[in-house]
Amino acid sequence: MSNSDSRQAGLFAATKALAAGELVGMPTETVYGLAGDAANGQAIARIFAAKGRPRFNPLIVHLGSIEEAQKIVVFSASARRLAEAFWPGPLSLVLPKRRLARIAELVTAGLETVAVRVPAHPVALDLIGAFGGPVAAPSANRSGHVSPTTATHVAAEFGDAVACILDAGQCRVGLESTIVGFAGDEAVLLRSGGITRQAVEEVLGRRLASSDEPLKVTAPGMLASHYAPKSSVRLRATQVRPGEALISFGAVLPDNAGAAVATINLSPSGDLAEAAANLFSALRAVDEKAPTIAVMPIPDEGLGEAINDRLKRAAAPR
Repeated sequence: MSNSDSRQAGLFAATKALAAGELVGMPTETVYGLAGDAANGQAIARIFAAKGRPRFNPLIVHLGSIEEAQKIVVFSASARRLAEAFWPGPLSLVLPKRRLARIAELVTAGLETVAVRVPAHPVALDLIGAFGGPVAAPSANRSGHVSPTTATHVAAEFGDAVACILDAGQCRVGLESTIVGFAGDEAVLLRSGGITRQAVEEVLGRRLASSDEPLKVTAPGMLASHYAPKSSVRLRATQVRPGEALISFGAVLPDNAGAAVATINLSPSGDLAEAAANLFSALRAVDEKAPTIAVMPIPDEGLGEAINDRLKRAAAPR
């Protein structure tokens, strides 16, 4: 069977599984998603059960175009401008749900808003197009665990709990989507991610407001403890303590880096895009090789803001 035939067979199997209310491992440019029919309450319940995800934590709905998204949510002028600038791409917008939107109530966790995006991955877009409806797809990992950037990660997390996994190799971006919500027409950064704050602000022509940690979760990825390996995480490490593993960044390593139980460099050249793409794989690679993972400082600029957000949540008390 040719690669083209194999891909078509995989898409057919995945589309059939979604239509039957089953779950599919779906590649995107950010991370792999655990995909289910967004209009099927039983399928969405299966997502929450498989992930062990709190029911108050809403899901992101993936669609094939802005036009499809308009059937589900109401765009403000600012939201439309962002969608036109960044879709397909790693930006999710939290917008008011249309009254007759075909979305299971469980997707929104009881909120009047829905997080939507159009992924920039040909396999994801082919699957959404073949299925012909909105797909809910949180990251394909157990709730709170490190996000998956390969099909192997998905299989290790869920095994037979997914009907099939579409293997498209390593995810290009490697961090979840940036999430922007709106208070009136004021844009609020709810989660940093694959699109930088600066890029969003440039399109809007004004600064993004930042969301303080809310009492009520209004968007995915806002839990204080999230993206966590089983080992504990120590941030902004300039030295390696006895028995620790090390995640480094850049060409200059701590003097005693050789004492680390295991070491992986997110980007020897200090490239933040490369570091973002490698972050979750690196956490998985050194997890459980030591009780603690020491992580060197990452510049808090550009994609570094999103990297540090994930690391802060990985290191949070559990």
